[in-house]
Amino acid sequence: MRHATIIGNTDGIGLALTRRLLSEGWAVTGLSRRPATVEHERYVHVAADVTDPAYPQALSRALAAAGRVDLCVYAAGVGDLLDLADLAAQTRAIEVNLLGLARTAEVVVPHMLTAGGGHLVGLSSLADALITPQAPGYAASKAGMSSYLIALGATLRPRGVAVSTVRFGYVDTKMALGPVKPMMITVDRAVEVLMRCVRTRPAVVSYPRRMALLVRAAAPIVRVRARRSR
Repeated sequence: MRHATIIGNTDGIGLALTRRLLSEGWAVTGLSRRPATVEHERYVHVAADVTDPAYPQALSRALAAAGRVDLCVYAAGVGDLLDLADLAAQTRAIEVNLLGLARTAEVVVPHMLTAGGGHLVGLSSLADALITPQAPGYAASKAGMSSYLIALGATLRPRGVAVSTVRFGYVDTKMALGPVKPMMITVDRAVEVLMRCVRTRPAVVSYPRRMALLVRAAAPIVRVRARRSR
């Protein structure tokens, strides 16, 4: 039986993906700060915060209990609009989105290498290509996340371990920040994209494609404007 570990799965994309994998016969271990909202004979939940120093040990114990990890999806994420009176929120975005992913890879990758295979998926964002004054911590964390995963994947793929960076635009979850949300997709659509990623194991997925092209074209303009605003 294939086993998936999903980090950050009590709401949004992580929760929907958990349910989809269970419906397709996977066994799933979920790790998140809040209690489980899934009840299933093939589901195990572990309460863990990716910013807690004890998180790597909790994840390691969960993997040992599962016995194998064919797929690990890092779906944990936070993001707040910039408030100069609360810059700690921007720091937390970097801690959760980037450092939490790195700590996850620290534990998961050796298991996959020992097993001779596996698939690590990180949910990044099209914001990784932009300088975003409205949410600098979020954009910076996703830029680091994408860079880390792409580089890690280039090293691991020849050794049988696939790494995928999934760059979504706006998805209809609590993470969809800002008053304008162009080309927003549903959670169900995001899960379909992820399931295709699980099957094909690409290095990078950018979705929606049209928005990815617009972001790529706009990125140099945004950088120039950011410099001129200084």
